[in-house]
Amino acid sequence: MSTKTIEQKIVGFRIVDPEAAQEAPAAPEPESMHEKVNRPEQLHGATYKIKPPLSEHALYITINDIVLNPGTEYERMQPFEIFINSKNLEHYQWMVALTRVISAVFRKGGDITFLVEELKAVFDPTGGYFKSGGVFMPSLVAEIGEIIETHLRLIGILEPEELGAEQKRILQEKHDEYKRRGGDSQTKDEGSLDFPADASMCFKCSTKAVIIMDGCKTCLNCGDSKCG
Repeated sequence: MSTKTIEQKIVGFRIVDPEAAQEAPAAPEPESMHEKVNRPEQLHGATYKIKPPLSEHALYITINDIVLNPGTEYERMQPFEIFINSKNLEHYQWMVALTRVISAVFRKGGDITFLVEELKAVFDPTGGYFKSGGVFMPSLVAEIGEIIETHLRLIGILEPEELGAEQKRILQEKHDEYKRRGGDSQTKDEGSLDFPADASMCFKCSTKAVIIMDGCKTCLNCGDSKCG
């Protein structure tokens, strides 16, 4: 047994358990998305349909997700790739380019939520369109951005934006009052509020749901009001 000579003054001491003194193995760091993550044989995802009113054919957008750190407390889903398909070959080149760029951003890792705002800010110089429900889309690319936003909320990367129960109640009361006063209405979607046919577009949620009641502009979709 080797000995060690103490040449300095002892100012304190503690008893060390030899077993506890052994270093515990460091916990593995949770894996984050990066370019070297290998694609599994099978990925799960979701497919969304876009049907612009002036287009003969629909677009189908598929986003596949990879599960990182499966079976651990760090388990989470991350978009891995995106595909856009359509019978309409008019947009083929830019659709292929867009899918490759977006997929590369997905696999790069880091914050990918900026894609949503960048795509939704693209405007068609020939004019946008209103999709089902009266929501205005400034371009087809912008609607693709909205689809990505919906998917990121679905897998938990973005927080869901929903009206509270009290806000929904107030909007329903305004809607019912408007109909009692003889306001015209149209069907939005099954199971949701009907928006008046003569409603104007809301600049906050881009939905044709703004009515005037008692001299005040109020959106029946998001609750935005010029009267506070």
